[in-house]
Amino acid sequence: MPPFFHRLSFRLPAIFIAFSLLVALANAFTLYVSWQLQGSAAAINDLGSERMRSYRIAFLLTQREPGEGNGENLSDQIREEIARFEEVLSRLEVGDQSRPLFVPPRPTIRRQLADIQTAWSGEIRPAFESLLTIPADQRLHYLPRLRRALDGFVGRIDALVTDIEQASSRNTALLGSLQLGLLGLAIGGSVALVYLIILLVVRPVLSLQEGVQRMEQEDFSARVPVESEDEFGDLARGFNRMAAHLQDLYATLEQRVEEKTRHLEKRTRELTLLYGVSSFLEEPSNIETLCRGFLQAVLPAMGADAASIRMIDPQTQQIHLFVHEGLQPGFVAKERCLAQGECLCGASAWTGQTLVQTFPAQGELPYACEAAGYRSVWILPIAVQKQRLGLFNLYFREASELSPQERRLLETLVQHLGIAIENRQLVSRERELAVSEERNLLAQELHDSIAQSLAFLNLQAQMLRRSIESGEREQALAELAQIREGIQESYDDVRELLVHFRLRPGASEFEETVRSALEKFEGQTGIHTNLRISGAGMPLTAEQQLQVLHIVQEALSNVRKHAAANEVTVEIQRGETYRIEVRDDGCGIDPRRLEDGEGHVGLKIMRERAHRIGATLDILSTPSEGTCVRLLLPLLQKEAA
Repeated sequence: MPPFFHRLSFRLPAIFIAFSLLVALANAFTLYVSWQLQGSAAAINDLGSERMRSYRIAFLLTQREPGEGNGENLSDQIREEIARFEEVLSRLEVGDQSRPLFVPPRPTIRRQLADIQTAWSGEIRPAFESLLTIPADQRLHYLPRLRRALDGFVGRIDALVTDIEQASSRNTALLGSLQLGLLGLAIGGSVALVYLIILLVVRPVLSLQEGVQRMEQEDFSARVPVESEDEFGDLARGFNRMAAHLQDLYATLEQRVEEKTRHLEKRTRELTLLYGVSSFLEEPSNIETLCRGFLQAVLPAMGADAASIRMIDPQTQQIHLFVHEGLQPGFVAKERCLAQGECLCGASAWTGQTLVQTFPAQGELPYACEAAGYRSVWILPIAVQKQRLGLFNLYFREASELSPQERRLLETLVQHLGIAIENRQLVSRERELAVSEERNLLAQELHDSIAQSLAFLNLQAQMLRRSIESGEREQALAELAQIREGIQESYDDVRELLVHFRLRPGASEFEETVRSALEKFEGQTGIHTNLRISGAGMPLTAEQQLQVLHIVQEALSNVRKHAAANEVTVEIQRGETYRIEVRDDGCGIDPRRLEDGEGHVGLKIMRERAHRIGATLDILSTPSEGTCVRLLLPLLQKEAA
């Protein structure tokens, strides 16, 4: 007979008793671990509430201004939150067996809790109580420092929560192992497989299903426990991230929509302003109208009380008040002219940098704009390619800061304004240059034609005087006839010059203008004229048309005065090279005079006009066989002109 303890009757009861004791022990340990997890979870929740309560206290400190009402209620509320914070912190220290609530008895965790209590009593609570004694409008200056201290304090709470969560994770893993062991012992080998399937597949699916059902009921706080590192663990973590995101999105959706709407509205206003100002600046107008329209557009958009544009004199470097909106007459009289470096505007003009100045409420009033009642002034230089043109000023009666977005917008607008001002100045200078060139040409033509005639008349008048004094009547009459003929010639020259400088053909009227000039020439002189036009090509520009027409008229004038011709032909050939020829059948010009540069009337001026438009002028003449004036304008030069 086998020994007693080797018997099946002993072993089975022993195994049963041992298994029962093992199961009972495992159940007891499981209950203990579950109790530990409940206490840790309650501690994590209370620590999370402490974290939120600290931020809430800081938030409440910024909400009410003194004298706005409910000020005492707000202070009481803040003190109540401080008392609640200390109550929860004390409860975490001693624990609560009824909930249960306690911090895991680990030395590191207990030290962290003690550090949190020390930081609260020694730094955070005194800071909160100190801010309660300060007026609400002055608290904002101290909040950044409080925020840094509070972030460090919350970081300690987060570190403690992380350690508790790690301890809970270990307890959770232990609890799962005990459960698996119990099931394995109870069910056996064959059932173990089923259990594993249920544990590894069915249970996570059911957990996810439960979480989905809670999400369908708009319970966005639902979370699925992550018990493995397999696909179901990934699904559980993904579900938890989605739930957290949806919870945050749902909680802040309305606020985000409102903020986004405000942002879009602001961007729309900025784009509308930028487009409107850019379109206005492209419209033809003088500089004063341009600047005044710019002020009228930007002033209300920026919410300013007044605005001005100052221009810098490039000669004296003085800064002159050009246009303004909303400024008092006395301020305008004082600020009408400033030197570089003088006052804030002079400093900005000197450095070329944007200047934002906010004056204190009780200042010494050293600046004119401050004395005029303005609390803030924005000064933006108007410059193009490092050339300082002026300053754009915005004045505010209330303190106003220039945000980076507003700064970029204003600098862009001011840049467009500077380009528009420069373009107007270039157009003005171009017009002045054109007038100057026309005056020079007029002077040249007066010198080459009328001046010579007047000199000849002066000589004839002297000869007439000598003839009269000597009693030579016939000679005097002959000289008088020459003087009269010279006067008539000068009169004709003046009329011709007037026609030259009044004539401004349009882009499509050039050939008709040439035809009209030939008809007038034929009517005045009786010389037969011909106009021949051939080919196809790009039309001449306005400047080219004007210079070519003057050259043709000068050539006709020379024919009238010197050629003694019976017929004149003007030929215009359009193509890659524009060719204009004026031919007559008159007496011609001595080639030696052409080589010496002694062309009679207008030959030098015609060459200057041709050079101005990049053309070449040739004068071909043979005595007794007529003269040909040929103008060649290459297509490349024509397109570049």
